[in-house]
Amino acid sequence: MPDKRSEILEKAPLHYAPTNEFGVVYLFASIAPKFRIRVEEIRAAFPDCIAYQKTGNGEKKIRIEFEFKSRNFKTHKHSPEACDWIVCWEDNWPDCPDNLRIIELKHYFGFGTKIWIQPVISDQTQGLNKNKLTWGLSANSSIGDLLLIYRASPTKAITDIFVRTGELVKEKASWRKGTSYFAEIKRVCKLESPVFWEDLRKDKFIKTAYFVRNNMQGNIDATEYWHFIYEKIIKRNPEINKILERYSPEKL
Repeated sequence: MPDKRSEILEKAPLHYAPTNEFGVVYLFASIAPKFRIRVEEIRAAFPDCIAYQKTGNGEKKIRIEFEFKSRNFKTHKHSPEACDWIVCWEDNWPDCPDNLRIIELKHYFGFGTKIWIQPVISDQTQGLNKNKLTWGLSANSSIGDLLLIYRASPTKAITDIFVRTGELVKEKASWRKGTSYFAEIKRVCKLESPVFWEDLRKDKFIKTAYFVRNNMQGNIDATEYWHFIYEKIIKRNPEINKILERYSPEKL
């Protein structure tokens, strides 16, 4: 038996989040009516599924490939021209061809809130003055996830907290070649007393976290350490206790 189970789903026919393509097929069957889809054939050959979608003038043929993660489509060397939809649990392919529609199932079922540490370099900090804005996020994030804004050097501290409120959209990235995922985020609060990287590095529990050892690089899933980070934030900023109460570890 594995030491760690997948995350529990809410209002889903599957108790735990799928870990393979079979789980994806099972979950899609429960939401196919939302897309006015009638499945005609499930098969071993590519594409996995032939279905028809009701339209105003009849039905439209939809060729569907099931993948656990969307990028597996590219790994398996499937032809984008021979498919219409990728149905997956997780969309991790920001450069997916435009003719392919990706249905990411994790956004259709109740899923636990994640806590992300979002590094921001000095050139990007001006945009953080707004209470609502569009920001580049991890493809693995979901609506309702909490974003701890970490201002990189010279500040090196968590200074603001936002929540993701919008759907992910794929757009051209301004800081590197290619595209990235963006979504609307909304400010939850500002930390008058920031939590510094040195504070995290010296904490006996957090200091072993990969993101501390990796100097706070990349989009960081810090959900596992939220209990310890939350305590530090509230201890330094007791005035935001009521604001952050809904995101307290015991309520997530």
